[in-house]
Amino acid sequence: MYNQDYWLDLVYARVWIPDVEEVWKSAELTKDYRQGDGVLQLQLEDGKELEYKLDPKTNNLPHLRNPDILVGENDLTALSYLHEPAVLHNLKVRFIDSKLIYTYCGIVLVAINPYETLPIYGTDIIYAYSGQNMGDMDPHIFAVAEEAYKQMARDERNQSIIVSGESGAGKTVSAKYAMRYFATVSGSASEANVEEKVLASNPIMESIGNAKTTRNDNSSRFGKYIEIGFDKKYRIIGANMRTYLLEKSRVVFQADEERNYHIFYQLCASAHLPEFKALKLGKANDFHYTKQGRNPVIDGVDDAKEMSTTRNAFTLLGVNESYQLGLFQILASILHLGNVEVKDRDPDSSIIPPNNGHLSVFCELMGVTYQDMSHWLCHKKLKTATETYIKPIPKLQAINARDALAKHIYAKLFNWIVDHVNKALHSTVKQHSFIGVLDIYGFETFEINSFEQFCINYANEKLQQQFNMHVFKLEQEEYMKEQIPWTLIDFYDNQPCINLIEAKMGILDLLDEECKMPKGSDDSWAQKLYNTHLKTCALFEKPRMSNKAFIIQHFADKVEYQCDGFLEKNKDTVNEEQIHVLKASKFDLLVELFRDEEKATSPTGAAPATGGRTRLSVKPDKNKAGQASKEHKKTVGLQFRNSLQLLMETLNATTPHYVRCIKPNDHKYAFTFDPKRAVQQLRACGVLETIRISAAGFPSRWTYQEFFSRYRVLMKQKDVLTDRKMTCKNVLEKLVQDPDKYQFGKTKIFFRAGQVAYLEKLRADKLRAACIRIQKTIRCWLARKKYLRMKHAATTIQRYVRGYQARCLAKFLRRTRAAIIIQKYQRMYVQRTCYKRKQAAALAMQCILRAYMARQLYKALLREHKAIIIQKMVRGWLARQWFKRSLKAIVYLQCCIRRMRAKRELKKLKIEARSVEHFKKLNIGMENKIMQLQRRIDDQNKENRVLSERLNSLEVSHAAESERQRVELTRLRGAEEDAKNNANKVTSLLEELERLRKDLQNTQKEKKAIEDWARTYQDEMEQMISELKEQNHLLKNEKNDLNRLIQEQSQQWTEKMQRALKEETQQLENDLNEERSRYQNLLTEHLRLEEKYDDLKEEITLAVNVPKPGHRRTDSTHSSNESECTYNSEFAESEEGSRGGEDVPKAILDMSLFLKLQKRVSELEQEKQSLQNELDRREEQFQRARARDDEEHKKARSAELEYESLKRQELESENKKLKHDLNEMRQSLRGSAEAGSAAPGSPAYTVLLDQLNASNEELEVRKEEVLILRSQLVSQKEAMQHKETMTEPLPYIEDVQKLTDAKEISQAYMGLKETSRLLESQLQAQRRSHENEVEVLRGELQSVKEENNRQQQLLAQNLQLPPEARIEASLQHEITRLTNENLDLMEQLEKQDKTVRKLKKQLKVFAKKINDLEGGQMDVSPGQTADEPVHPVNIPRREKDFQGMLEYKKEDELKLVKNLILELKPRGVAVNLIPGLPAYILFMCLRHADYINDDQKVRSLLTSVINSIKKILKKRGDDFETVSFWLSNTCRFLHCLKQYSGDEQFMKHNTTKQNDHCLSNFDLAEYRQVLSDLAIQIYQQLIKCMENILQPMIVSGMLEHETIQGVSGVKPTGLRKRTSSIADEGTYTLDSIIRQLNSFHSIMCQHGTDPELIKQVVKQQFYIIGAVTLNNLLLRKDMCSWSKGMQIRYNVSQLEEWLRDKNLMTCGAKETLEPLIQAAQLLQVKKKTDEDAEAICSMCNSLSTAQIVKVLNLYTPVNAFEERVSVLFIRTIQTRLRDRKESPQLLMDTKLIYPVTFPFNPSSLALETIQIPSSLNVGFLTRV
Repeated sequence: MYNQDYWLDLVYARVWIPDVEEVWKSAELTKDYRQGDGVLQLQLEDGKELEYKLDPKTNNLPHLRNPDILVGENDLTALSYLHEPAVLHNLKVRFIDSKLIYTYCGIVLVAINPYETLPIYGTDIIYAYSGQNMGDMDPHIFAVAEEAYKQMARDERNQSIIVSGESGAGKTVSAKYAMRYFATVSGSASEANVEEKVLASNPIMESIGNAKTTRNDNSSRFGKYIEIGFDKKYRIIGANMRTYLLEKSRVVFQADEERNYHIFYQLCASAHLPEFKALKLGKANDFHYTKQGRNPVIDGVDDAKEMSTTRNAFTLLGVNESYQLGLFQILASILHLGNVEVKDRDPDSSIIPPNNGHLSVFCELMGVTYQDMSHWLCHKKLKTATETYIKPIPKLQAINARDALAKHIYAKLFNWIVDHVNKALHSTVKQHSFIGVLDIYGFETFEINSFEQFCINYANEKLQQQFNMHVFKLEQEEYMKEQIPWTLIDFYDNQPCINLIEAKMGILDLLDEECKMPKGSDDSWAQKLYNTHLKTCALFEKPRMSNKAFIIQHFADKVEYQCDGFLEKNKDTVNEEQIHVLKASKFDLLVELFRDEEKATSPTGAAPATGGRTRLSVKPDKNKAGQASKEHKKTVGLQFRNSLQLLMETLNATTPHYVRCIKPNDHKYAFTFDPKRAVQQLRACGVLETIRISAAGFPSRWTYQEFFSRYRVLMKQKDVLTDRKMTCKNVLEKLVQDPDKYQFGKTKIFFRAGQVAYLEKLRADKLRAACIRIQKTIRCWLARKKYLRMKHAATTIQRYVRGYQARCLAKFLRRTRAAIIIQKYQRMYVQRTCYKRKQAAALAMQCILRAYMARQLYKALLREHKAIIIQKMVRGWLARQWFKRSLKAIVYLQCCIRRMRAKRELKKLKIEARSVEHFKKLNIGMENKIMQLQRRIDDQNKENRVLSERLNSLEVSHAAESERQRVELTRLRGAEEDAKNNANKVTSLLEELERLRKDLQNTQKEKKAIEDWARTYQDEMEQMISELKEQNHLLKNEKNDLNRLIQEQSQQWTEKMQRALKEETQQLENDLNEERSRYQNLLTEHLRLEEKYDDLKEEITLAVNVPKPGHRRTDSTHSSNESECTYNSEFAESEEGSRGGEDVPKAILDMSLFLKLQKRVSELEQEKQSLQNELDRREEQFQRARARDDEEHKKARSAELEYESLKRQELESENKKLKHDLNEMRQSLRGSAEAGSAAPGSPAYTVLLDQLNASNEELEVRKEEVLILRSQLVSQKEAMQHKETMTEPLPYIEDVQKLTDAKEISQAYMGLKETSRLLESQLQAQRRSHENEVEVLRGELQSVKEENNRQQQLLAQNLQLPPEARIEASLQHEITRLTNENLDLMEQLEKQDKTVRKLKKQLKVFAKKINDLEGGQMDVSPGQTADEPVHPVNIPRREKDFQGMLEYKKEDELKLVKNLILELKPRGVAVNLIPGLPAYILFMCLRHADYINDDQKVRSLLTSVINSIKKILKKRGDDFETVSFWLSNTCRFLHCLKQYSGDEQFMKHNTTKQNDHCLSNFDLAEYRQVLSDLAIQIYQQLIKCMENILQPMIVSGMLEHETIQGVSGVKPTGLRKRTSSIADEGTYTLDSIIRQLNSFHSIMCQHGTDPELIKQVVKQQFYIIGAVTLNNLLLRKDMCSWSKGMQIRYNVSQLEEWLRDKNLMTCGAKETLEPLIQAAQLLQVKKKTDEDAEAICSMCNSLSTAQIVKVLNLYTPVNAFEERVSVLFIRTIQTRLRDRKESPQLLMDTKLIYPVTFPFNPSSLALETIQIPSSLNVGFLTRV
């Protein structure tokens, strides 16, 4: 305990006090402690006051608590106060708060089972730990595995990883991850296969060896030791498994809440399968061996599914289906055997009832007889010296015999399966070393502990002793033996406990002795134990209440063992007769299981049964004849002790690494820590002693001889003395200045942590320098020797090969020409014969067909004429007949109607005549009339009296009036008589009136009913109308709402579709990048396979081509280049998929093209010769025509000019006609557009009109050009006439001058004629183009109509859909339409751009012509003399400019490639010459090969260039300058191939001269693709080279180095950090990284690398820096602090400043650092409240949820003012981020390489201006 004087100075110190529930509680002193005080005044964390009484005997003070800043350390040895409560608290904080399950404790890795799947075991984590020192990263099982792997490779010593712990602590999982690590990092091609097999063995071994216990649902009931073998290159080659102490008793007995082995329940769950019908299985509760635990189901486990997994694993390991069914048949028979019922016959005998069903099934499945098995299950054979007895056994013994047989069969089956697993994992390659992984049961204590628990705890005692020997005892003894100062430390030595168990007269010895006694029993054995050890051994105790149990004080705890069953289990006796019955079985697999029964040494399934696995296997003694039978009689305890001893020898022969698995709670709750259970396991594994010893020791040690042998290279000759000890002392004093870092023992040198690594670095540097010097000299000698030999061989081979090739070429050309001539005439004959035959047949067919058609037409016309006549007559007759019938019917109808009306009128009159009322009405009418007449008479009389004086004058009129009155009176009297006659009708009229009244009443009733119905109907209608109005109003409102909703939804959908379109665009870009990345990865894989192929080829060549006497190797570089070219080109074509299988056809096409071009050249030469002859003939004609009259010449000239004018007129008329056709077409298009769906304002219509307008404008321009040319011709004609008139009076002596002028005129005439023809051909071409455009426009118009019809159909379909679907469908249709229109418009825009460029070029040409013509016209004046020539029309002609080409001979190609590629030094070229000069030179050579139309030369040059670049990169691929140089030149060469390819898309940036230099004969698009692939490979090589340079700098410069001095605090480090320290660690700073970046950038700029490519390289550099830094930050707890966040942000700002200085801020490099920036910000921001959580979630959008939580968990305060992140805050962050959809991967992929693109970058440098320096040694090139 601590010194009490120290406590006197403590004020309010924090201490640990014992507690019943929490084991240890934290408290704080509230009162100063004074020496002698017996009570401490404490205050607990919950505020409770407590008086803690000190022990008066010891007066020990409680443990002090570490400061909070030290809590949560990776290594427990870094704690200031090392004691149990500090260790327990540190583990708890790391496990609960930081979710960290691994912690170092000196040399031990403590692993706590989280009961949850964690994302810390991926491949990225494996590669992050690979190659790292153990203390540099956070604790992990991968760190232990890496340490074992590294020590195996460095020390060449076998390693062991000992994984121990309780059941359910995670031992098996830890061992599995360790094996996965070895399989991943070993670098073997078969590692995945071995790991798959090892992992495939896990389901098998778990099914047959694991079971459910009260503590673990998948507890391993056996131990296993897996050796993973490695070859000399430390690549994994195989594995081997040993098993220990299978718990056979579980087969026949299980405690409550436990199960038998999983395989039995899997079989029962799969009993319904057809292949298992013959096993006659049922449910698990139907069998005695599977129902004793009364809990046959495990929650969350599907036994049927697990059975399928087990069977698949069997198949993967090579166990075929028949063997699998045999195994399951044996397992099913064990279940049936357990159900065999044994009954008592009498007290001393038993019997199995006859026809027992389960026994019958057992015998049937095992292939044995029922009688034999039933007999020997109830009997046993006793042998004496003279006789043999068969004795019946009682029921209990029979049941035990049955169970023993079941256990024995299962053990045999277990061994057989283990053997086959080992066979599957066995490798034929010789094993150089191995790493063993021990996964064995932990210390166990149950309510009832039996023989199995005794053996398990005995094994743990041995392992603990081995641990003690390695960690404690060996340490102290070694130091004492070497006489090194050391303070002895007391530790617990469990050798007494082991002696109690295994020594003479120990527990096992007494047990074996009791087993040999005839009357031995468990009780007698217990009494012997009591008598022997109870008083002599303090570790052995007897329970107070039992005489059949004993207690052993193990290293971990006291365990009480029940003696019942010890003897039986130790004997493990099986009735031999039962074994004989099984051996006589007809079942082959069963016989195979018992075939080697006499050789077996462990019926329990221990390791000796599977044979020796290592060099330490124990060989049996063959001297004794009865060894096999005696070995079989060994007890289980003895066998287990022997196998355990073999295991301990193996472990002692290896370097052990310890993993202690801790079970945090018994309920399997995730991240729940039970201090009681944890402290029990911590006390058992010796963690505290490890801390105490290892932290103060010297972990590394060397003997003097080993040290001298290892580090002899560091010594000078004068330092080597005869005394090795003095030599080592002198050297160490020079190499290591601090004497405390090492100690010299008697035979060894002891080093503190990190010194061996420092010495290793010095040694490696020295050896590396020496190797480089040796390699330099040897390679120089070999290269020169090889060069001289190859030069001589190449010269000789080239001489003979070229001669042979020339002869073959000449022969081939002759044969080809002869074949072509023969083919020509033969094909001509065949075609002419075929044509004549077809012509004759066609004429005959046409004659017959036309005659037949004429006759048919005549007959048809005749029939039609006659039919018309017949139709005319028939139709007339039918019309007349129809008229007659209609007339007759009408007359008849009229008669009927008139008759009916007459009858009605007669009837009406009759009724009126009989009506009185009618008569009265008539009388009333008559009286009225009489009264009227009377009044009139009175009036007349008055008038008569008034007019009496006029009587005379009116006498005639009066007489007439009187006559009229008399006639009227007569008529009235007649009417009166008629009225009297009608009076008789009154009676009948009254009757009729009465009837009419009744009818009227009825009618009124009906009317009233109708009115009521009408009123009701009207009311209903009004109500319905009102309802309809209301509904209409509601519908209107709903319509308005829907319209508004539709608008809103439309707007939302529009926004949504815009977002979706944007996301889709982004997704397409991502897919493109992924596809590009995938393609580039395939190129990388192809390059790797190609290099591997070359290496294998070289190895085979070296192995096969052994130098022989008299044989000289004559290898040709040229031929090898060609072979590589063939291989590479074929491989590239197979990768492209679109160029495969085209080599032979392309060669044929090239040859045919060559012949055609050759023929064309000859034709052109003949034409040239004929034109020259014609010119000579014309000159002679002009010479002979001196005497001809000038008038004839003028007539001829005028005729020619008239002909030309007529031709121009025809062209103008044709032009007008075309314009007229276009206008008509435009009008028809406008009419069609108006009739169709495309309105005049639609985009498509507008585009078409724009095109038509452009065409029309072009026609106008052409017309103007024609007019200008016409005026020029007229002016020339006038000038000629004027000249003729001026020269006419000159004498005949000047005819020679006239002749010269006439010659010039003739030339001008020919020029004009050529111009006319050119214009005519251009106009005809324009006409054809316009016709094509018209057809295209018509097709587009038709497509517009079809689109309109389709849209109408879609609209009709949409109207039938519901509103929501209608909106969605309409939006989809609209988006589709807009997308199509957009694509069409883009295509049309591209066509318009091409047309504009074409027209601009033509416009420039015509403008030049017009300027020349105008200049010529201005020069011609009326006063022009005869000797002034007439300027002809300047016709532009493409001149052949052969500048910018380099010619070389075929034999100089190898020299060209050698000087420009293989032996070129990039540094001299980059500094002194223009960038990309080798690329320009190679392209100029390629241009010449293209110019001379030599396809073989082009192909050979390109292939040699590509292969040479690959060769130089393979040779110097680790030199960044070389790779950058050839990346730049490859890209420049690729750009040149594009720039001068002749494609319009690449020519738009060229000058006219550059366009003239374009390639003319060959299309090198395929080679451009090959060069692009090569550039991608070079880029990836550049990135790898750059990554190898930057990788060692990043962690040190970005994380470890303190750029801002004094900000980061210093915390104590543990043992692990010291043992893995690196001597040169921290030498790199941020300035080193920036200097390296400057170096990269300057090299690429000097080499002329494209700016866009530099940006991509810089982006990749920054991604590597950010990813590596962030990954190390996520795996290093010591780096997650506030001060480190500030350091990181400062470093990132310096990198951003570098980007600004280089103008690279837009390259995307800053964005790649965003995750690192956000991680640094996360370390610095406040982390307490919900607002802080929200800010963190919005800020860290580039970090995944796992990364954010990991940083928060790792956050460690460095200073006292900092606080830890609370668990509640981390859970808040997780809750807020749970909806994120992201990858669960924790680390960033440092191997990611962004897909590279090579944007086209044309060069403005003219090829003809390039000067080739003599330093390149290419003087054999000729400028052309």
